[in-house]
Amino acid sequence: MDLNAIKQKLDSLNKQSNYKKGSGKNLFWKPSVGKQVVRVAPNKYNKDFPFTEMKFYYGIGPRVMASPQNWNEKDPIQEFTKQLRTTNDKENWRLAKKLDAKTRIFAPVVVRGEESEGVKLWQFGKEVYQEFLNMAADEEIGDYTDIAQGRDIKLTTVGPEVTGTPYNKTSIGPSLKTSPISNDKDEVNKFLEDQPDPMKIFKRYTFDEVKAGLQEFLSPEDQEKEGDIVSEPAVAFDGDTKSGNYSLDTNAKKSKSEQFDDLFDDKKSSNVDGSDDLPF
Repeated sequence: MDLNAIKQKLDSLNKQSNYKKGSGKNLFWKPSVGKQVVRVAPNKYNKDFPFTEMKFYYGIGPRVMASPQNWNEKDPIQEFTKQLRTTNDKENWRLAKKLDAKTRIFAPVVVRGEESEGVKLWQFGKEVYQEFLNMAADEEIGDYTDIAQGRDIKLTTVGPEVTGTPYNKTSIGPSLKTSPISNDKDEVNKFLEDQPDPMKIFKRYTFDEVKAGLQEFLSPEDQEKEGDIVSEPAVAFDGDTKSGNYSLDTNAKKSKSEQFDDLFDDKKSSNVDGSDDLPF
């Protein structure tokens, strides 16, 4: 029996467990107010694209839930919002918008001055993402993730007193000079090979778990509060968790429980969209 192999496997399982229980906070990095410099590392899990897009539900149930869409699986909330948008009811459309999954982007970064910490995941939204893509499309900037001739990324972050919101805002720009990600070969290999995978960090919720979260959101008065199955790593989203009385029937309002049961009852929903296919 190879004890070293057993220890390595145990460490790996412990890390995976911790990630999903929210103990992997050191896997993530976010800029603080002021100026900082990072280097986007080539993505170990996608050689052609450094960013990972993921969809999350916030405020549906007592937790942040990664959408099954991330793994190309059926998502009951996505199907529910599609059905809401088949009606002419403004309340249904408002609910659909509220329930839509929020997209977050993850980039593997090396924080300058903290290279010994290894690669971290920086998660951000649409504006920073667009800035990164615009830089990538600029031929004069080139491939800023290149390990030998890439560019560091300069960040400027301002706080709520400047943004006028409860949130910080970060803007980015490329360094004027190209540079290697590191001059140390071993460190380069570490940056390339030792990267957290966002697709494995977050719990992979089943169809039934997501469905239960949706049902609780729609009918909180019918659900007993239970403890979280899992506590996710902190990911900040803008979301409104309030819900109103919504109906898929524009002629007669039903309770939220009745609406939900109608939609997810296979016998009642088999022809909601006029096709022979079940919506799930």
